[in-house]
Amino acid sequence: MATLLIALAVVATGLYAGFMLIFLTGIMPALGRLTDEQFVAAMRRINEDVPRGVFVSVMLASVVFPAAALAVPGDDRSAAQWVLLAVGLGLVILNHLVTIAGNIPLNNALAASERTGSADREVRKAFEARWNRLHLVRTLLVTAGFALVVGASLA
Repeated sequence: MATLLIALAVVATGLYAGFMLIFLTGIMPALGRLTDEQFVAAMRRINEDVPRGVFVSVMLASVVFPAAALAVPGDDRSAAQWVLLAVGLGLVILNHLVTIAGNIPLNNALAASERTGSADREVRKAFEARWNRLHLVRTLLVTAGFALVVGASLA
């Protein structure tokens, strides 16, 4: 059971890290070339559509499976495997905390600006650079977490 949970932890954290990396390296640079009006509209729609179904399942699985792998007895696990898995899980949790404390409030402010009729240029200026910096941090955290979970599976 412990081996299966570690394998599922690798898959879940890998999918989540991959999503974050694609957003960092492909989606945000592409959106960055849009006009202010296009950028703000696109980010509003992305923020409405992404946090649903599959994405939420993968995001939650990136915590649940490593935590379950740690909770299930594995007498044949090395100390290195326990440490790698625990630290990897900790980094994934930190990723989620950055999301909750940083990116989600920015997303909410972006959504609220649609109701207030704020100028797209000012909305983008208040959002884009801060969101991208936070996204870089959370991408690095979850990618490092993924690497450690992979290391745990090989230890």
